[in-house]
Amino acid sequence: MNICFLAVEQISVPFESVWRWVATWLDQPRLTVENAAGTLFVGAMCATSCALVGCILLLRRMSLLGDALSHSVLAGVAFVYLLTGGIEPLPMFLGALLAGVITAVATQIIHRTGSVPEDSSIGIVFTSLFAFGVVVVSQAKGVHLDLDCVLFGNLAFAGMNFVPTMGWLLPEATRTVVPALLITTIVFVLCWKELRLTSFDVTLAATLGFSVPVMHYLMTTVVALVTVSAMEVVGLLVVALLTVPACIARMLTDRMERMLLIAVLSGVSCTTFGYFLALRWNSSAAGLTAVVAGAELLTVILIAPKYGVLGRLIRSVQLKVRIAAEDVLAGLFRRRERTGTVVPESISDCRTLAGNGFAAHIAIRWLGHRGLLVTAGGTAQLSEKGQLYAQSLVRAHRLWESWLDQNFDLPSDHLHDPAETMEHFIGPEILRQLEDDLDQPSADPHGREIPEAP
Repeated sequence: MNICFLAVEQISVPFESVWRWVATWLDQPRLTVENAAGTLFVGAMCATSCALVGCILLLRRMSLLGDALSHSVLAGVAFVYLLTGGIEPLPMFLGALLAGVITAVATQIIHRTGSVPEDSSIGIVFTSLFAFGVVVVSQAKGVHLDLDCVLFGNLAFAGMNFVPTMGWLLPEATRTVVPALLITTIVFVLCWKELRLTSFDVTLAATLGFSVPVMHYLMTTVVALVTVSAMEVVGLLVVALLTVPACIARMLTDRMERMLLIAVLSGVSCTTFGYFLALRWNSSAAGLTAVVAGAELLTVILIAPKYGVLGRLIRSVQLKVRIAAEDVLAGLFRRRERTGTVVPESISDCRTLAGNGFAAHIAIRWLGHRGLLVTAGGTAQLSEKGQLYAQSLVRAHRLWESWLDQNFDLPSDHLHDPAETMEHFIGPEILRQLEDDLDQPSADPHGREIPEAP
């Protein structure tokens, strides 16, 4: 025993001098700092692998598969116990991995052969396997199942059990999470093109000759490996790491490369802050990791520039202001067109053209700030720049009326309202197409002159 102890003592911890310096700086025991660093490392590796495969599951609309795999693990563990009568770590891990692969394969078989929706087939398989595992474990004698470990993992203690690994003292959990991350990275690098294509357009992938079933089973095998390795750290709450960081990344970007990077950063931040909060409140690290993930998702839902609540609200207000401002320009242009004179209009009349309300006040200020409207003494008139802008709006309006009149059998009094809506959304390409289709008309269906293109 003394010889084994001396052999372990001769093996050093990675970056031992760094942890000694950090321990001195924080005035903490070196062992405490090393344990914390080991825990953060294990959590980061686990979160990274989960975030990568989680993005693929999200894009394929298969996020429920992670939940299924996390529950079917118990069936694999129970099956190994029936065969061996023991609870050795390696056979248990292989049994759990086999159960995950069987879950993925059985789900597809039921989905394809039984015409069962994919989400229903996932629910059928994982509940059946989970029930099998519960029955076996409940009947097994002399075996104690730590429900807290199954549900919440051992993230808080992942950095405390150091074992000799490849000449270093590393946390025991790295023997599973690091190989899982390496395999995941290799699959992503070697099959990047195939993964992208099969995730976005399965039909096109099959047409181009890619084997869609092979990619599906390869990816589900990797998901099973990642899920089983991560369950040792965060338990059944691995579902949070598989789904939430991917959702956060999807709301922040439309590019797959950026999505993977953002998901990884989000997952790592969840495990890091979850661990420190667990130390602060003496609570479950895995549980607080899921709480942090939920908080991050809620924040992104609120502030995401494109898909967030505030982003959509801001764009909605901007659109209302732009439409109100363009209504003012078009209204002033039509008044000048009818009278044939340049007469300043009162600000109150301009606000009426904009529909009054809060958007109208902002629209008038916006027009003045952009130099489209000249205001003085409570009156306003179009500037030269505003005249050109208004001319393009009225031209788009009357071209659209002409196109509706030519292609649809509508009464003439039914043409104005849809054209008034569309004039705000007709871009240069659509405008050129209208001009070509209508062969450059000079008047609209009401006999009003169509302004020339400014």
